[in-house]
Amino acid sequence: MMKQILLLLVLMTCQSAALLAQFPGAAGTVGSTAIHKDSSIFTAWATNCIVVRGPQDIADTSLGYASAGLESMAVGQADGAQVVSLGDGGYAVTTFERPVANGPGFDFAVFENGFIDEFLELGFVEVSSDGINFFRFKATSNTQTDIQVGPFDYNANPTLMNNLAGKYRAMFGTPFDLEELNNIPGLNVNAITHIKVIDVVGSINPMFGTYDQYNQLINDHYPTPFPQGGFDLDAIGVIHQQPASLRENDDISINVFPNPFDDCINLIADHNIISIEITNHLGHLVYSKNESSIRKLSLPFLSTGIYFLKTTDTSGIAVVTKLVKH
Repeated sequence: MMKQILLLLVLMTCQSAALLAQFPGAAGTVGSTAIHKDSSIFTAWATNCIVVRGPQDIADTSLGYASAGLESMAVGQADGAQVVSLGDGGYAVTTFERPVANGPGFDFAVFENGFIDEFLELGFVEVSSDGINFFRFKATSNTQTDIQVGPFDYNANPTLMNNLAGKYRAMFGTPFDLEELNNIPGLNVNAITHIKVIDVVGSINPMFGTYDQYNQLINDHYPTPFPQGGFDLDAIGVIHQQPASLRENDDISINVFPNPFDDCINLIADHNIISIEITNHLGHLVYSKNESSIRKLSLPFLSTGIYFLKTTDTSGIAVVTKLVKH
């Protein structure tokens, strides 16, 4: 009788594991969706990156912020070596020469630098068609949440993860399909101008951890109290992009100075600005103005920090610029 019970428990455990292991596996395995950096499927790469770093350890901010890498290291083709580290909960916002578009199948892929299939650092992915309103791909993590994945544990299983950047090792991108976000109010999936990658804080402590679409804690390497902590963004490769003929005024530019600033900023543009919006690092609108030929802004009420300035001209063309307030 005892043997029968033990056999039943083993079978139930195997069945449960099989049910959870429902997503494509590691690069090179049958059914994997991993895309190598040299694949001809890529038509373009991110051309600009702005990073807001998170702490090395969200539970002990006295250690300071992640600092490894430069924003420019997330621009251009993936190489698996030069990356920018985001820290706990930090994020990167990338832009492109032409907007990413919703085509057949996957539309873009995010590259991290995990060195083996069993050591993966994860991130959420959000997209925007205006640089202000971002929408997240619904992520799933079925990794167990009883035992914390330590900073140097090698037990990741890609078949338990979906729509999480970093699911695949270095040199292989994790792809995303914009069709999943189609028909969301405020998002044009055929004109994605910004892609944001947000570090998953992998703690299973509910005070600090982050959750998937089912409100399950995501168990990821934690803590990572190093300058290289958190998600390491290597690149974002574009599979489908808006044709050049659909984009006007490719040569528009705006100069904002001083930046960083104290109270005021000046704007010099080669186009007629008719509206301005400033959002904080959380995407909340903190200032807006509609007026022709805006050239100077007084902003003494803004707190020290990072902001994003969106200027729109008479043609409806928008330009987003990072601002730093002393």
